[in-house]
Amino acid sequence: MPAAHHHACSCCAEPQDGPPLSYGSPAPVGWKRRYAWRRDSELTADQCVVKGRHFYVHGLIEIPVLDTGDTFSWGVWVSLSEANFGRTCDLWEDPAREQEPPYFGWLSTELPGYGQSTLLLKAHVRTRAVGVRPLIELEPTDHPLAVEQREGVTAARLGELAELLLPG
Repeated sequence: MPAAHHHACSCCAEPQDGPPLSYGSPAPVGWKRRYAWRRDSELTADQCVVKGRHFYVHGLIEIPVLDTGDTFSWGVWVSLSEANFGRTCDLWEDPAREQEPPYFGWLSTELPGYGQSTLLLKAHVRTRAVGVRPLIELEPTDHPLAVEQREGVTAARLGELAELLLPG
């Protein structure tokens, strides 16, 4: 029988029953704290530039939870070309950004629990309404993360992830 999961919501700190429905990474894999002192590097909650040459956006890989109807989300970083990153920045507060075609990028977050690296999976960044993180759609491969995004997961799988990621 799986362990009961209790956690504090990361947004409001209220106690919650069951495993969390989201986990995230505060920075792309290439970010180092020392870059914060560089003029050509910046990390915000939504975007990242490293050495003026590497550009990232923070988005969500959304996965349906089959037996509950919930949606589980991985908060991940995806690298973009300089041109696509510039376009993303230009439209950041523009409601018309929802009409943008998806931008190609490479997953730049290492996620635990998959038995193989999640780095550099091909992805598409789909811009959503202002104030909503972009949707990250992985290319349909046989990688376990891509399969989960396509086919969904069970609540039991969320319990496994909670066991792996939650302290205690």
